[in-house]
Amino acid sequence: MTQSRQDTVVHTYGDDALGEHDAVGLARLIRRREISAAEAHRAAADRVRRAAARLDAVEVYADEHTATERDGVFAGVPSLVKDNTDYQGLPTGHGSAAFTARPARRHAPFTRQFLSTGVTVLGKTRLPEFGFNATTEYEDAPPVRNPWHTGFSSGGSSGGSAALVASGAVPIAHANDGGGSIRIPAACCGLVGLKATRGRVIPNADGRTLPINLISDGVLSRSVRDTAAFFAAAERYWRNPKLPPLGLVEGPAERRMRIGLLLESPSGVPTDAATRAAVTDAATALEKMGHTVELVAIGLDGRFAQDFITYWGMLSFLAGAFGKRLDRGFDRRRMDGLSQGLRAHYLRNLRATPDVLRRLRRSRDAYAAAHRGLDAVLSPVLAHTTPPLGRLSPDVPYATLIERLSSYVAFTPLDNVVGTPSISLPARTTTADGLPVGLMFSARPGAERTLLELAFAWEAEHPWPLVPAPR
Repeated sequence: MTQSRQDTVVHTYGDDALGEHDAVGLARLIRRREISAAEAHRAAADRVRRAAARLDAVEVYADEHTATERDGVFAGVPSLVKDNTDYQGLPTGHGSAAFTARPARRHAPFTRQFLSTGVTVLGKTRLPEFGFNATTEYEDAPPVRNPWHTGFSSGGSSGGSAALVASGAVPIAHANDGGGSIRIPAACCGLVGLKATRGRVIPNADGRTLPINLISDGVLSRSVRDTAAFFAAAERYWRNPKLPPLGLVEGPAERRMRIGLLLESPSGVPTDAATRAAVTDAATALEKMGHTVELVAIGLDGRFAQDFITYWGMLSFLAGAFGKRLDRGFDRRRMDGLSQGLRAHYLRNLRATPDVLRRLRRSRDAYAAAHRGLDAVLSPVLAHTTPPLGRLSPDVPYATLIERLSSYVAFTPLDNVVGTPSISLPARTTTADGLPVGLMFSARPGAERTLLELAFAWEAEHPWPLVPAPR
């Protein structure tokens, strides 16, 4: 029997302490004592459990009695941490069956920065194994489902966080991005996802040991002001002196901007009709708002996509080689099909590592040339619309899966390699299945203020809907 549209949507908003408030709005109510942090905590705990029952987005729950009156811009706001980042007392499993996850002895440095904003942590969200996949699916466990339509992917690797925020369970959640893992689930679930400049927040412990640090931590939210408030608060806890200060961005810039338009991916992967229409419509809207939009191209080395896969494979090789440092019981044989395939790919190309690294590092020159004279570049987040569950599952044969991933994740990795900021926003154009389509703005290193100002302007002119309520 075919499911009705209503049966496929997960909507947890209701007449409780959370209402439809974003994190900034909820924190304001708590500060004014219109509601208590404990009331917000209880309401969110209930919503998270109801959402998780249908979305499978939670890896582990924290003690439900941890709500306290905290300081910080999000004091008392309920949230969750992604399960590749240590939170003291909770296990860290990295989404992998190869681990026997054990409670972390201490918070990761970024966790402390995240907690400095005042959030209360309800638990940890699910991710695909090691964050490698662009969907949050598994070989031997239920997938994380998209609250807009439970038959579709919530994206990856921060798919658990995205599903909970989009469903209304919490207003904001931790995410991180090593090839699109903030921006992809933001696009799939109709959220705001900013991948910051490399080094904007405290460096990720895994990423800073790599020859090219791809990983940036951040959040997924339903409003631009929540994302802006998070980065301003994070900067008050710790600021990188090598980057221009960001401060609190509170709205659009008065100036008109010069924006590049990139419709086809740097690797040459074609963009599907629905995604192309969403981005070209956005370009037309930006021109009506007074901005200048012009077509651009990025002259990358034609081997960029394959080089990124080889580097991706190196990460899988390292995860398998050093897993026992994190867990004495780590069993590499239990790594999933995608991880095993990436590892084998890297071992076949091991001798090319120096050339791969050199070419990837050179991509910053092509990026800089394409952005010269521009404030930002507009592009799709993904080359095609959100896929149904199963299409990108790690149990798909590796050769087929890597081809599908390459034709899907074609725009986001460049900003990770170069270390530049980019933000995913809902384009407000949906597919026939009622799924969001995202658009992405990217900019030069340190230019998060420009991206947030553009995001505020887009949100003001094109506000995006919440997951629809059941009728």
